[in-house]
Amino acid sequence: FDKLTALDAVGPYEVLSRLPNAELSFVAKEPGPKRTDTGALSLIADRAISDLPDPDMVLVPGGEGNRPLMKDPEVIDWLRVAHETTTWTTSVCTGALVLGAAGILEGKRATTHWVYREKLREFGAEPTNARFVEDGKVVTAAGVSAGIDMALHLAARDAGEDFAKGVQ
Repeated sequence: FDKLTALDAVGPYEVLSRLPNAELSFVAKEPGPKRTDTGALSLIADRAISDLPDPDMVLVPGGEGNRPLMKDPEVIDWLRVAHETTTWTTSVCTGALVLGAAGILEGKRATTHWVYREKLREFGAEPTNARFVEDGKVVTAAGVSAGIDMALHLAARDAGEDFAKGVQ
């Protein structure tokens, strides 16, 4: 989506792309460049969400541009369906609001940017001020650098502590 926070996506990408046999894709409703919230950088969505119905992991980044996604039936439905088969469904910063809008945070402990943390209650989540929270297969990170910490945690869960330390 346009107006995403670059480090929310790129920080975890830099960690997770190093996992053995990792195949990462940037996806959006429509493929193409997505301008960051500063306007100075674009990331390229290589695929449409409809091209990837059953990802192993989903990461929803933050940024002011994700608010319209909270009411976008195509995105919300895709997240719900994808979440059924993911190993991990994750978010960084306000990406948690999109997971919440999809009903994924109901009954879960979760975190997000401190300004929006209490809003998680509206989605049935229990807000916490941790840097990242793992509750079942849902992992939420508080903010930009916390997304890197979350990704290192997931790398350790997938490939072991020694591997994650090497990436770090």
